[in-house]
Amino acid sequence: MEAPPPYNLCNPNKKSAIINRSYALLHSIAITSLIFYRLSSFFHSTPSLPLLLAFTSELILSVLWLLSQAFLWRPFTCQTFPERLLQDKNDDELPAIDVFICTADPEKEPPLEVMNTVLSAMAMDYPAEKLSVYVSDDGGCGLTLYAMKEAWEFSRYWVPFCTRFGIKTRCPKLYFSRFDDEFLGQGYEAEKEKIKVQEAESNGKMLEEFNTKNHPAHVEVMQDESHNANGTNQVKMPRLVYVSREKNPSYHHHFKAGALNVLFRVSNMISNSPYILVLDCDMRCNDPTSAKQAMCFHIDPKINSNLAFVQFPQKFHNLSKMDIYDGQLRSTFLVKWPGMDGLQGPMLSGSGFYMKRKALYRDIVQEDTDFTQLKQYLGPSNELVKSLKSAKYNTDVTSRLLEETRFLASCKYEEGTQWGKQVGFLYMSLLEDYFTGFNLHCEGWKSIFYNPSSPAFLGTATTKLNDTLLQGSRWNCGALQVTFSRFSPLIYGLKSRMSLLQRMCYVYLSLQPFYFFPIWCLATIPQLCLLHGIPLYPKVSNSWFMVFSYIFIMSQLKHLEEVLSTGDPIRTWWNEQRIWMMKASISYTIGMLNAVLKLLGLKEANFVPTNKVADDEQITFYQNGLFNFQASTVVLTPLITLVTLNMICLAAGATRTIVDGSFNAMFGQIFLSFYVLMVQYPLIDGMIFRKDKGRVPTSVTLLSLAISASFLCFGSLIIKS
Repeated sequence: MEAPPPYNLCNPNKKSAIINRSYALLHSIAITSLIFYRLSSFFHSTPSLPLLLAFTSELILSVLWLLSQAFLWRPFTCQTFPERLLQDKNDDELPAIDVFICTADPEKEPPLEVMNTVLSAMAMDYPAEKLSVYVSDDGGCGLTLYAMKEAWEFSRYWVPFCTRFGIKTRCPKLYFSRFDDEFLGQGYEAEKEKIKVQEAESNGKMLEEFNTKNHPAHVEVMQDESHNANGTNQVKMPRLVYVSREKNPSYHHHFKAGALNVLFRVSNMISNSPYILVLDCDMRCNDPTSAKQAMCFHIDPKINSNLAFVQFPQKFHNLSKMDIYDGQLRSTFLVKWPGMDGLQGPMLSGSGFYMKRKALYRDIVQEDTDFTQLKQYLGPSNELVKSLKSAKYNTDVTSRLLEETRFLASCKYEEGTQWGKQVGFLYMSLLEDYFTGFNLHCEGWKSIFYNPSSPAFLGTATTKLNDTLLQGSRWNCGALQVTFSRFSPLIYGLKSRMSLLQRMCYVYLSLQPFYFFPIWCLATIPQLCLLHGIPLYPKVSNSWFMVFSYIFIMSQLKHLEEVLSTGDPIRTWWNEQRIWMMKASISYTIGMLNAVLKLLGLKEANFVPTNKVADDEQITFYQNGLFNFQASTVVLTPLITLVTLNMICLAAGATRTIVDGSFNAMFGQIFLSFYVLMVQYPLIDGMIFRKDKGRVPTSVTLLSLAISASFLCFGSLIIKS
């Protein structure tokens, strides 16, 4: 009998694999030659401190490069066939899905934006009775609850409207924006709800008791399957559940991971769906069929037994053509994650993933596990433990059930349990997605990366330099928290069922913040030596100079090849060079400092939501490809200092080489300074030429000059001693 056609296909990208492996082989030979040259030169003469620092930087870059090749070794591409799934499965046979949406601060994450995300999730092209949407409001704000109630009221019009007319864009804001404010029919109702929430925001009364750190648990269920928008025929509607967990300064709330675990427990009591979709509050459902696409993998009998989650790429609706801040995260979602698809699967990426509920219980929930043992793991709730043995969907949410959910959302509930340790989303790191995904892969679970032609979800990218760099520092601090723990991929992965290449990918992400050392060394030490006529690289006439040239040129060409192969223009290559230097200088450095301070107990972990609100001026800068240097002094000063230092050293050093006739010996360092300044030209422009509000503040420029002068004086004393 002929086998039925598959719901999905995953095929290796052989062309990319051949290019990547060939490059890796040749580049490895060149790096080995460079290391041999450095070590052999050390035997002939005692290396100076600048030379040792340069060599250490080259070693770190070499190790990180080697680890990064695991992402490129076996790239895969996947496709799905939802139409085949629908031929084999009717609506009753599709598994239920719980959607988790987290918000924390109504000022940085406006309730209107959260409403649009909620409505787009409720209107997904999936059986309505199989959908439940849970909103976690960590701020416990009355305005957010009010917005959810208004969203529920409007959904009674919006969901049937989308279903009846097959609407493709199911985010109300995006759908009605095409009509230039000509709100007719359903659009009129959307505008009424928007005006109500805006009036509540401007009134401010609902923010008076807003306290993110101290408020009781509150759970409210919104459901009504008895009426449709016109109140005549029965229409099935998704359920909307508002959850605000208890907050108390005496208890650690574990940031987003803690909020997700509360939703995990509460949803277990109400809908108990076998699959979970996690979304950021600004990550709207763009393609309503994403759930069916994910089920093409989760229902596949060949892979579903050990498939933990299906990860969709994070894409953004507000990216400019220039994308100067690399908001699209091209390297991650178009190169690295497809590369991991050929291994054990991509890392968990915070938003836009369909997770199997069973995977978050790990191996704790087994048929032979007794009731008492389960309570030791999962806490004192008898009802929660009972729900594990049942796939019951509670159509009638009683007051008793609501009281139980509030108990599950209390601060004390997790005391003495394994929540965040062995169950649910894991704590210990600000980067809960990375840590949770790593543990799942260590336990033998697999994942799938699926990048459909139409974006499944669209979020809001950062449009300000300050937000971009601080967000990056938080990510890197979270990765380092794992690196400095007993769960470090360097050692913990050795005991797991994870493949060598998969482990290399995790080790690379865990060590990525160490880029801060070579970027600071190579942006300062060769320049200081250039100023004093001390060569750190071979002469141009020396054959060993070709090794250094080859490594630099080929790495640039490989980066350019990756950019062009993913369909991006050449300017993306240049923009990524620039923002990578900025992130390595600031994000990696601040992330490293914060992680070390937390390790030593000198600083508490802190999670600040990324600001989703942008003013018109900020958007104008971004859309025109202009950097907005209205940033924190701590963020901006190091960048300006590096540029100022390179400008001084290049001007003085180049003049010296012309006078001394040492251009042959100093060319490498001259080129390095020139390259840094070329890549970071927007900083020079912001210091000298721009006159708008986004320019570099004069105070920062003067402070940077003072720091540069101090460094040159201090460095000169060390070199001459």
